[in-house]
Amino acid sequence: MLSRYIRDGKLSLVFRIMLIILDIISINISSYLALLVRFELKWSSIEPECLIAVNRMCIFNTLITIIIFFVMRLYHSLWRYASVREMVNVLLACIISALIHITSLFMYYRYFTKSYIMIYTMLLLLFTLIIRFSYRIVRYFFSMYNHDLETRNTMIVGAGEAGNMLMNELVMSNHLDARIKCFIDDDKSKHSTYIHGVKVVGGRESILSAAKKYSINEIIIAMPTASKKTISELVDICKNVPGELKILPGMYQLVNGEATLDKLRKVQIEDLLGREPVKVDIESIMNYVCNKIVLVTGGGGSIGSELCRQIAAHSPKRLIIVDVYENNAYDIQQELKHDYPGLELVVLIASVRNTERMDSIFSKYRPDIVYHAAAHKHVPLMEDSPTEAIKNNVFGTYKTALAAHKYNTEKFVLISTDKAVNPTNIMGASKRICEMIIQAFNKHSETEFVAVRFGNVLGSNGSVIPLFRKQIEAGGPVTVTHPDIIRYFMTIEEAVSLVLQAGAYAKGGEIFVLDMGEPVKIIDLARNLIRLSGYKPDEDIEIKITGLRPGEKLYEEMLMGEEGLKDTANSLIHIGKPILFDEEEFFVKLEELYDCAYTESENIKSVVENIVPTYREKEEDKLRDKEICDRQFKKIGDREIIHKNLTGISDLQCGGGVLWKK
Repeated sequence: MLSRYIRDGKLSLVFRIMLIILDIISINISSYLALLVRFELKWSSIEPECLIAVNRMCIFNTLITIIIFFVMRLYHSLWRYASVREMVNVLLACIISALIHITSLFMYYRYFTKSYIMIYTMLLLLFTLIIRFSYRIVRYFFSMYNHDLETRNTMIVGAGEAGNMLMNELVMSNHLDARIKCFIDDDKSKHSTYIHGVKVVGGRESILSAAKKYSINEIIIAMPTASKKTISELVDICKNVPGELKILPGMYQLVNGEATLDKLRKVQIEDLLGREPVKVDIESIMNYVCNKIVLVTGGGGSIGSELCRQIAAHSPKRLIIVDVYENNAYDIQQELKHDYPGLELVVLIASVRNTERMDSIFSKYRPDIVYHAAAHKHVPLMEDSPTEAIKNNVFGTYKTALAAHKYNTEKFVLISTDKAVNPTNIMGASKRICEMIIQAFNKHSETEFVAVRFGNVLGSNGSVIPLFRKQIEAGGPVTVTHPDIIRYFMTIEEAVSLVLQAGAYAKGGEIFVLDMGEPVKIIDLARNLIRLSGYKPDEDIEIKITGLRPGEKLYEEMLMGEEGLKDTANSLIHIGKPILFDEEEFFVKLEELYDCAYTESENIKSVVENIVPTYREKEEDKLRDKEICDRQFKKIGDREIIHKNLTGISDLQCGGGVLWKK
């Protein structure tokens, strides 16, 4: 039982009682041993008066000293983490105890040897320190024994305060399978110095040679205040060392005392992107979201749910979540109810493809701001089901935008994608049409319609990183479609920050684009992730090239050449100048696309190509069917007819289904 207390490092009642017992013994030993030392270690030489005095004061001295130790919290400190402050407390407690002891001796006894005072004080201090720090000594030797049984040779990058704290934790915690072999630090003044007996061998240029010399199989980066660029550079070096690579959390966790081994995280792929996260003007977000009725379509998805979390934190008047998938909607509903009990939350199961349902929602709740995140996004799946991509993405956007216009929504923010630029797949082409729709609506509506263009979102449902992790956990192979394929990446938090910032900047008609730094090769991500998981690419885990999927591009673009860039107050957020197009012709073609989608025409990709001039699917994948889709105005399910001669958005008739010429 006692070993469990010691192993857990908890000062239990049993442990405190043990300390008190040991202190009682040490107090009395100090008294008699001080007399013995004073009289040249000969018991027979001790003067009877002095021995009688110590005997009579024994109980009083012991009781007073224990009380002083309690007051100075010597029975409450965690001695496994004892520092200078605890040592000072021990020193003060022993001095105070000795002064009271000596004072009482001279008060009640006329004669007493003065040299006893110094000897007693020193012995009491020595025994008290030994009792407290013997725990750490035992722990140290126990850890050294365990280290001999293990083979985790650890290098710590960062010989500052964080590195020092980390080493203490590694040596004295329950994680006793790490043997600290060396430190790395770019500060040359620290080179060849020692931290708790471990040498600082050099700067980052010494990482690879030191790893080989000391057979390192674990590296921990302990630089919580370092920039993303510095971390990225270090990770780029460390990834070539076999074994695991971990990183200490941020400085705020150090300040809070949370930077323990349990808080160490494996290096995430975001650490390899080599750029600082996008910063958002929170105040501007709060100003335009606070006390507003906000509606989020696709609110249960990766982006949609994070949008809901951020909006809920900024005191909207009401938050309305619309999603067709009940499980996703339920999960975010329960989370927000728990985190924001005062939030007026409405969660609705609905499809953006349903005209009457969307009209009913907007009519009842009259949202001030709409974030349209509902969409089909998986490129290969949409290539096999192109009509579904058009129905959901294009006409789901059209119907939601139509309802926003009809019921005087203030802002409408469309979630778009970099795949909308010069698209080679139906998903990207459908999102480009969505951008064109909101640009057309913006010209003829009081509502401010804007689009936000994303790159690939790390950690979102179906993204490449979770797939790679699953494949690595399964032992491989890790599948990459092409060795030269590259992508831009951003985090979910950055994506949501961009959406919210766009809402603050929106004047209407803009396409907002995030400067996401340099694109990343997917095969490099795969190799790095394999290394960071402790394996060797193509040795432990195979990388398999599977070939480009239908509609997949080797690289993505954030802007078309004609769009150009305009800066905003945030240096990493830009505005693309809208490309002009013939609106009347666009809506005529949109009408044809609607017919093709709801007649399940196999020629739909050719119709999309007529609407989006930059859309070019691969020749081998093109359908060469010359049959033109049926353009008769038939009512098919939820279908609505878009009038051929539309030149402006002004009036809504026939139950909200028809747009008529102004």
